[in-house]
Amino acid sequence: MLNPFSVDVAIDLGTANTLIHVRDKGIVLNEPSIVAIDRRSGKPVAIGTEALLMHERTHKDIETIRPLNDGVIADFSVADALIRGLIRRVKPGWLTSIGRMVICVPSGITEVERRAVKDAAQNAGARQVMLIDEPMAAAIGIGLTVQEPVGNMIVDIGGGTTEIAVIALNGIVVDESIRVGGNELDEAVMQYFKKHHNLLIGSRTAERIKCEIGSAQKLDPELELSVKGRDLVTGVPKTRVVSSEDVREALRPSVNQIAAAVVRALERTPPELGGDVLERGIMLTGGGALLKGLDDYLRERTELPVFSAEDPLTAVVRGTGSVLEDIDGYMPVLSN
Repeated sequence: MLNPFSVDVAIDLGTANTLIHVRDKGIVLNEPSIVAIDRRSGKPVAIGTEALLMHERTHKDIETIRPLNDGVIADFSVADALIRGLIRRVKPGWLTSIGRMVICVPSGITEVERRAVKDAAQNAGARQVMLIDEPMAAAIGIGLTVQEPVGNMIVDIGGGTTEIAVIALNGIVVDESIRVGGNELDEAVMQYFKKHHNLLIGSRTAERIKCEIGSAQKLDPELELSVKGRDLVTGVPKTRVVSSEDVREALRPSVNQIAAAVVRALERTPPELGGDVLERGIMLTGGGALLKGLDDYLRERTELPVFSAEDPLTAVVRGTGSVLEDIDGYMPVLSN
């Protein structure tokens, strides 16, 4: 029997951010998936938001590490420290322990990668760990009825991966997973400014540029932003004014990869379910859904209705939390 003092939690363990839902309390934590490690002792000195503030600003004895890469655990010990630290923040008191834990994972990961996620959760103190695929969690989170014999198409653009799935009858009929996400978009911005403007910028600056003036379609009016970085010619800090047109050109290859993956998934979708998608449209979730004009761009490429979900950043954890609140009802979508 489970400890009567235990709490049940649902976790969206993302490449960029980790969100935690506690049963009967809702979403209680949303922090960056990053840990600052003391190189001398190997112990964490900060996690989450505090560690992000140190990112790209540390000295030689402190290293900031993102333990998840492309949606899967790349550094097990650091991922363990991240999960433990975040769980410690949400435990109501010293008497409590973790009973059930539901964690969402990319649909395209291997059994070995699934095992790594479960081991990390069990090391954090969870007695029972269950996994759910991210597209399924996203569909539940935005209120789709995944139990019915009706096709729903989800495009979940996270920090490390884009998960595309057609869902019906509590299962994923067609799935397409590509390792292109928000981090890839940030890297594209960094490389573009390095190549075309001789300006070296950090990942946090690239993310700010993407969020503020990044787009997949032409904007009216086009936007501009002052960007600080290091001039690669003179080696000294400089400020450049960049336009949304520059950023759109930088993002175009990655956005095209996402669109091509959506088309591939549609080509593999059975005709009857394809008719459902034509009628119901494609739903965008994840942080990448916030990119300006992405829904219009995909609408042009697929000639299908495309909608961005309300509050797409929390769709996955909301769905994972809904599953946690009714585990018996959602058992068909879970795996041990």
